[in-house]
Amino acid sequence: MFTGIIECTTHVHGLSYQKNNLCITFKNPFSDRIKINQSICHNGVCFTITDVQKKNYSVIASEETLRCTNLNILKIKDEVNLERSMKINERFDGHIVQGHVDTTGEILDIENKNGSWLFSFKSKKNLAGLAVEKGSIAVNGISLTIIKCTRYNIFNVSIIPYTYETTNLQFMKIGDIVNIEYDILGKYVREYMKSNNKL
Repeated sequence: MFTGIIECTTHVHGLSYQKNNLCITFKNPFSDRIKINQSICHNGVCFTITDVQKKNYSVIASEETLRCTNLNILKIKDEVNLERSMKINERFDGHIVQGHVDTTGEILDIENKNGSWLFSFKSKKNLAGLAVEKGSIAVNGISLTIIKCTRYNIFNVSIIPYTYETTNLQFMKIGDIVNIEYDILGKYVREYMKSNNKL
């Protein structure tokens, strides 16, 4: 489990297909603090480390993961957000992020607000019942608060300087594709309502 508080970014060092799976190699920013079988969230996607070298480590993305995330458009040197799994004895600073991406979204607009940035996203899936104003959402693994939901698949978030400067949002531009994970609490409530014919 993760919290959506990004530790750092790293860049893609290598990409190679193994049948329908993609082996992704990243530059290792954690030195000797990671090991094989450890879970790390990459752009909001939970991966198990399959190989660790001195300066790099690798993960395997399955065909299903590539289908429903933005990892299938990764290029060498692209910057990726990283978060290691949370420790049970530490503060819970973000919200519950599973690392199970629900869908992707497109950046519609980036507005410089003279001290912060207003990002507008268009989700590939309908937001109804999954996102609410002032609720939590994870974008590329970043825990964010929704300012406003418009229509059924558009939402806005405000990005403070610290988040902008320490995540890959600083490299994003209009038209780029991001990973989106809805708040797990909202997903359970929606499923409960559906199963009881209340939706």
